[in-house]
Amino acid sequence: MSKSDKLRSQYAAMAQQAQAVPASSSGYSPDELAKVPQGAVALGLGCGNPAALAELRSGQTVLDLGSGAGLDAFIAAQRVGPSGEVIGIDMTPEMVDKANAFAAQGNYPNVQFRLGRIEALPLPAAAFDVIISNCVINHSSDKPAVFREAHRVLRPGGLLLVSDLVVQGQLPAFDSPGLEVWREWLGAACGKEEYLAAAAAGGFASIQVVQEQLYCGPAVPAALAGKIVSLLLRLRK
Repeated sequence: MSKSDKLRSQYAAMAQQAQAVPASSSGYSPDELAKVPQGAVALGLGCGNPAALAELRSGQTVLDLGSGAGLDAFIAAQRVGPSGEVIGIDMTPEMVDKANAFAAQGNYPNVQFRLGRIEALPLPAAAFDVIISNCVINHSSDKPAVFREAHRVLRPGGLLLVSDLVVQGQLPAFDSPGLEVWREWLGAACGKEEYLAAAAAGGFASIQVVQEQLYCGPAVPAALAGKIVSLLLRLRK
């Protein structure tokens, strides 16, 4: 089984669960979460709130890369209003089905979710004003392709807002005890400079690191303490 197939299987299993993510640890305000279908909140799997960085305006078209159950897409939809549109792309059919069900349940006619890979988006060029992505690109083994595709589907002057994780320092051996659930991720993760280089290779000339801090999520094993960094990035086409 390939790395992408294993990741898809993991997220398919997660789609069948509902483990709540504390708003305070994810950067979401109670007001934002109150307006989102609660199933999408419970399945929130990100590491930040990229939509919080967006200066979203009424009528804009927004793309969510790796949209999962739709949490960020629903928050973005609140900001662009009924004249705007939000499309979420995810590689896991179970997540796409669940997110579309949440959109119908929450009466979000301006949000839709589609099956696809972020390295080859099933979308036309220059179709979006803003792209958001929450802790997804780090899983890709071809990050330049992800950024090339994001650059392609953005309109001139469009904005890509990313919350993501990178690694730093000397990493432990991937087969170390306690890293079982992290091995696939570690195989695709990269350092900050490599990540930024991938964005530049994808065509983005304006790349701003808005925030950088150690990631201390509750599931991080001791062997990776101090080795994972959370980045907030703003990139403009």
